[in-house]
Amino acid sequence: MGTLQNGLKAGLKTTWTLGKVIFPITILVVVLQHTPVLPWIIELIAPFMGIFGLSGEAAIPLVLGNGLNLFAGIAGILSLDLTVKEVFIIAVMLSFSHNLFIETGVALKVGVKLWVVLVVRLGLAALSGIIINLVWSGGGEIAQYGMAPKTEIIPDGWLEIGLLGVQKASFGVLQLALIVIPLMIVVQFLKDRNYLQKFSEKLAPLTKVIGVQPNASLTLVAGLTIGLAYGAGIMIQAVQEDGVSKKDATLIFIFLVACHAVIEDTLIFIPLGIPVLPLLLIRIITAFVLTIVVAYIWNRSEQQKGKEVSVTNA
Repeated sequence: MGTLQNGLKAGLKTTWTLGKVIFPITILVVVLQHTPVLPWIIELIAPFMGIFGLSGEAAIPLVLGNGLNLFAGIAGILSLDLTVKEVFIIAVMLSFSHNLFIETGVALKVGVKLWVVLVVRLGLAALSGIIINLVWSGGGEIAQYGMAPKTEIIPDGWLEIGLLGVQKASFGVLQLALIVIPLMIVVQFLKDRNYLQKFSEKLAPLTKVIGVQPNASLTLVAGLTIGLAYGAGIMIQAVQEDGVSKKDATLIFIFLVACHAVIEDTLIFIPLGIPVLPLLLIRIITAFVLTIVVAYIWNRSEQQKGKEVSVTNA
């Protein structure tokens, strides 16, 4: 009974913490969708699409995916006639930087600094697009989509837009609660039975490779399997209760930016007619290389500061 109570309490607390981020941001983005702001943003960035080997209209799924989520980005892709190469580039870019507002808010709750979030996510998206455009010479045929876009009733007037925003925001928080609360109960059960300690020990080699402590393993697994937004509950609890340092939380976040929700976020691109195995490999390799490099530089910097302090004290 104690396990159930503690897990339920942790789940409700996490839902409240994340709901305060998700609810207002969802309403804001929905409202912006039905104002001249979103078309203005698209028009503003369209001339820069050539850097990534994309047509100007490819700005539509990029803005939708970053402002909302991968499903919105995919809906934007489905409305356009794009080549396989263009769709693949958009898919990789959105894998790194989708749902930017909400997932950035989640990262800040975990304790990761804003500039780290934006530089890593937007930097990886831009760099991947440029590299793929330069390296891949194929994919010039028009992509054949395996599903049709869902039609959505367009709201009429500010009242309907506001109600739609509240409806989507409420559903988002409800969906979060339905996932997070049972998840936190399961996590509490695993903690009370000491299974998490054993699991952390099994994952120790992986955490060692990317330069973080074994107590961050649960945070890593949560993000890998269920993503940044839904895995945030476990991440926040790990930082607060398991002694995960801000350094380790930042390194884990950097890893997960490149490689989170690996199954779901990979499979949803299959109907777009692009090769998903290279997409998955790009994410995994980028996650390991980037995190290892950042951890190495961070550790060297700490060692250098330690030597300077020692010399000063001497």
